[in-house]
Amino acid sequence: MSFDHREPGTSEDDWVRAGVLDRPRDLDVDDVAALVVLAAHPDDESLGAGGLVHRLAARGVPVTLVVATDGEGSHPGSTTSPAELRATRRRELLEAVDALAEGSRVLLLGLPDGGLRERRDALRTAVGAALDVARATATGPASTGPEGRSTLLCAPWRGDGHRDHRIAGEVAAEVAARRGVRLVEYPLWLWHWGDPTGPDVPWDALRGLRLTDAETAAKAKAVAAHASQVGPLSPRPGDEAVVGPEMLRHAARPVEVLVETDGPDREAGPSEAAGGSGRADADRSLARDFFDRFYTGRADPWGFESRWYEERKRAVLLASLPRPRFRAALEIGCSTGVLTAEVASRADRVVGVDVADAPLAAARRRLGPEVELLRLDTPDEWPEGEFDLVVLSEVLYYYGREDLDRALDRAVGSLADDGVLVACHWRHDVPEYPLAGDEVQARVVARPELGVVAHHEEEDFLLDVLARRPARSVARETGLV
Repeated sequence: MSFDHREPGTSEDDWVRAGVLDRPRDLDVDDVAALVVLAAHPDDESLGAGGLVHRLAARGVPVTLVVATDGEGSHPGSTTSPAELRATRRRELLEAVDALAEGSRVLLLGLPDGGLRERRDALRTAVGAALDVARATATGPASTGPEGRSTLLCAPWRGDGHRDHRIAGEVAAEVAARRGVRLVEYPLWLWHWGDPTGPDVPWDALRGLRLTDAETAAKAKAVAAHASQVGPLSPRPGDEAVVGPEMLRHAARPVEVLVETDGPDREAGPSEAAGGSGRADADRSLARDFFDRFYTGRADPWGFESRWYEERKRAVLLASLPRPRFRAALEIGCSTGVLTAEVASRADRVVGVDVADAPLAAARRRLGPEVELLRLDTPDEWPEGEFDLVVLSEVLYYYGREDLDRALDRAVGSLADDGVLVACHWRHDVPEYPLAGDEVQARVVARPELGVVAHHEEEDFLLDVLARRPARSVARETGLV
């Protein structure tokens, strides 16, 4: 998602006409005994969840605020130094917290503004530690119940369109899932760039907290405390306000709108209960509902359309294909169809398969009727026909080991005698996935029916192009040697 905060953005009037004040179901917080709020930057907590914080604090619920960065990158064109901005924003944060929940515990992590993607581990550790403290200090009748119901984790919405917000939300979701903790997410920039009538708004998952006059006033006071963001630093160019008038109107709603996609009763997995790392079970494939939740309200969750990394990786994959054109291509895990579109430029017929409805709907809009798109739960279900190109990109580590072997059996079984199979996978650790990229690539290369035509290896991903044995080089195939 790309947007410019200096633009006016979507009007609050448009959101109100779309029903933002009355369409969301009520957010139930009656049984919360401890609240942990994660903010990517100072002011996120006030703009997105100030009413929630004030309500629970006034009820006597202990509140812990974890602030990942100091927001020193808010004015990149300013003559004010990052060190000055860091100090200013910390002071503003503490003033805002006093307005919302005086005496609350505040953890300032000081991670680099704009650099949370490279600091996931530190953020994960801090959120886990905050939850441990929150559980120990929980109060009221709910504090004796299961942690998943008594502790509430509130974090930036993963689909918000800002990288630091996305990373903070993803880390919070990971920790919440491991520990069985209830998670709610607060959108901020959605209200700025979103189309109230478009597919990116997760209306079914929106929850509304109807604020009292006192809560509205406390939130307004907290937002105003972030003076460096809601007003200009100075009249000089580069010092303009980051939070514009419409964003302030969004924050001033009488209803605070959050996202809740998972139920509150989720249990911790066995590895977490045993004190393990919480990695997904390597023998169990991710179910369809994992992907349904992942895509909720997120048009491009992996950044296929916006990240240079993804664009470059597609170019490497396409350049590695040993023939300029194919008769029939099959892509398993086609998602929103970005890679599918490029494969279609090299094939007479293309079939794309995914397990979730939302990305397939986006792929249909992108590709039109020329590409056949199927919702199948692989490997149990598999498209019929023979293909001379099978693409398995960023999909095999979602399977457990047994299902992975079955998927490879079916993929090889789909190959024509002159068929080519391409596998490409991310190498960095993702604890939610059953398997790692290196393992799945090794299992692909080990298939006795296939020989390696090309192998590409770098820190971020592995790519292998294989063909039925005997595998022939492009030069041999085209008669050059």
